[in-house]
Amino acid sequence: MKQMYGQRMSDEIDISTFNSVDIRTGKIVEASYFTGARKPAYKLLIDFGPLGMKKSSAQITDFYEPEQLIGKNVVAVVNLKPRQIANYISEVLVLGVPIEGGVVLLCPERDVSPGQRIS
Repeated sequence: MKQMYGQRMSDEIDISTFNSVDIRTGKIVEASYFTGARKPAYKLLIDFGPLGMKKSSAQITDFYEPEQLIGKNVVAVVNLKPRQIANYISEVLVLGVPIEGGVVLLCPERDVSPGQRIS
């Protein structure tokens, strides 16, 4: 691992490895409290355009309320194996930056179509 600004950087990968991670834009259409989760989280339903609707469990309750999330464009990994969290299947991983106090979502700065591949 390489040292970078006081933090360790992961091992380098080649472009084919990066390209195997399918990262896409999505638009949140539903958000509700996930009462069955061990840590505070929301259940999200996200529109990925041609890929359809996908579900995600997201620990983003510190900076966002469910009603603020509706219509928000997000960035997510869509080709991870689904994970069962309590009684819920999370199909995608919504990306964010952990900072002191919570997680800040990665969001396109302009309105983009759901399902666009990140490059």
